[in-house]
Amino acid sequence: MCGRNGARRTPMQPTHRLNGTVDVEGFQYEWEVRREPQWSEKEGWQGMTVAVQQKDTQRGAILEFPPPKRLLKGMQRGRLQINDAVVSRGIRAALQAGWEPSSRGKTMWFDVDADGN
Repeated sequence: MCGRNGARRTPMQPTHRLNGTVDVEGFQYEWEVRREPQWSEKEGWQGMTVAVQQKDTQRGAILEFPPPKRLLKGMQRGRLQINDAVVSRGIRAALQAGWEPSSRGKTMWFDVDADGN
């Protein structure tokens, strides 16, 4: 596509990517959707999980989001609502809750709300 003066424009990035890299407080974090919302006979609807890890560190974290309200109401699944801003807020919440990406140990799990807080 061309803009003014024949300059080439690039199309906007979709907001439903399944992975990416974000900058939080000067550090780069890679993220990836690990599980989409799913039904469990034992626990009912489970929300999406996103794995995050600070670049060049060992200890990752899993952000667990609540299941979308539309699923709880019996409606069909829609497109995943995840983007860099939501992941960044989730990373900040995990850091405030005690996640230390540079420490050693098992991956930590954090429940966050639909906005990543």
